[in-house]
Amino acid sequence: QVQFVESGGGLVQPGGSLRLSCAASRNIFSNYAMGWYRQAPGMQREWVAATNSGDTTNYADSVKGRFTISRDNAKNTVYLQMSSLKPEDTAVYYCYAQRSITTFWGQGTQVTVSS
Repeated sequence: QVQFVESGGGLVQPGGSLRLSCAASRNIFSNYAMGWYRQAPGMQREWVAATNSGDTTNYADSVKGRFTISRDNAKNTVYLQMSSLKPEDTAVYYCYAQRSITTFWGQGTQVTVSS
């Protein structure tokens, strides 16, 4: 079992930036792909970004060029740097770790983009 502590969410104006953090309770980065999903009110959960143990990164088209996923293996932490934020980025953001059919989820952190 793995637990995550997410932080960094909040209220930001359009065009602003936030950095989300997701700290894992143990070192799983070498064996699991890590990433982020988000869920807006009344919407299905949407995949945002992911990174694997080989440092390959992938992004949803809706965030490509604005969001950057990275990780610090020494801290067992994955980050999501979000820039040029738009109101449509408003959602609860969840980090996850996945290997084969096993997925662990963070508790979620709220991001609200509004003037």
